[in-house]
Amino acid sequence: MVTTPQEPVYVIGAGPGGLAVAATLRARGVRAVVLERSDAVGASWRGHYDRLRLHTTRRLSALPGLRIPRSYGRWVARADVVRYLETYTETHELDVVTGVEVHRIDPGEDGGWVLHATGGRRLTGRAVVVATGFNHTPRVPSWPGRDTYAGELVHAREYRNPERYAGKDVLVVGIGNTGAEIAADLAGGGAARVRIAVRTVPHIVRRTTAGWASQRNGILMRRLPARLVDLLGTGMNRLAVPDLSAHGLPRPDTGLATRARAGAIPVQDVGLIDAVKAGTVEVVAAVESFDGDEVVLADGSRIAPDAVIAATGYRRGLEPLLGHLDALDERGRPVASGARSPRHAPGLYFIGFSNPISGMLREMALDAERIARRIARTR
Repeated sequence: MVTTPQEPVYVIGAGPGGLAVAATLRARGVRAVVLERSDAVGASWRGHYDRLRLHTTRRLSALPGLRIPRSYGRWVARADVVRYLETYTETHELDVVTGVEVHRIDPGEDGGWVLHATGGRRLTGRAVVVATGFNHTPRVPSWPGRDTYAGELVHAREYRNPERYAGKDVLVVGIGNTGAEIAADLAGGGAARVRIAVRTVPHIVRRTTAGWASQRNGILMRRLPARLVDLLGTGMNRLAVPDLSAHGLPRPDTGLATRARAGAIPVQDVGLIDAVKAGTVEVVAAVESFDGDEVVLADGSRIAPDAVIAATGYRRGLEPLLGHLDALDERGRPVASGARSPRHAPGLYFIGFSNPISGMLREMALDAERIARRIARTR
């Protein structure tokens, strides 16, 4: 009797989420092929700024089936994350095909999925896992005057280190984790003046308090009612973080869990608090527009920095790939994640499209196991 090999599961994206799914599928005897548009695994991590370290602990950031080496330290550096992903791919003998970008996903005629990729490829798979990443397409607001701004304006993705900004006046726009860390990096790296434009005051948390990682608080808080977490978060914040109101950063007026559920996770302090207190990072109002070589702020003031770094986030960029499948919400995010598929798209899975306070890598590791179990059961 001749048997026909079963079609593979295609995983789109060779970042942590995609590699974790491929490894957990392989462990269950399911063939998984990872398609990566760049020339190497962990492309996003390779492009991050030099100073970046995981904000989650080494022990709580490992992917299924391989611990992160103890020698990497508690807070793993960007370059070591890349090394770990390379080792992970080799250890699990993952089938990763680089240089292939998937442009569109369509339902197959007899079930399964059809992927349209570079080079005219038409690939058919029994299931598809989309792991193209939370930080996929840089987003820069359409500020009035942006296109005719005479100064230097770049997205935070282009920032690597403070060397090119030595002696310059720099405005960082946005006070999420990326903006806060870049501002602190510039302040300690030779920039003549550093300002950070803030629209919404963030929750700032210490990365550790008496050796206890804030990530563990995030894990515990996910199990509690939002109102209770808001109350606990306010108390912990007042104990661990100084009042920076005199420096332009009052305490937030909404709770930590309430803000997190709206998509805004706390800022982990890796130098911003001390820099703001010392005056080496100045807090200014949000950016409203650009005018010639000036930046117009929400309070009506005007400044003329030498460079503007927009730490204004990313879009998921999923619309061209599967916007026609009724699988995205009004913000362009998947309507289902983990082991759940969208109602009208069975066999289509998503991983890594949220940024929970319990840690993105930890949650991706858990979701990878759930997805693999679901796919393995539907053979």
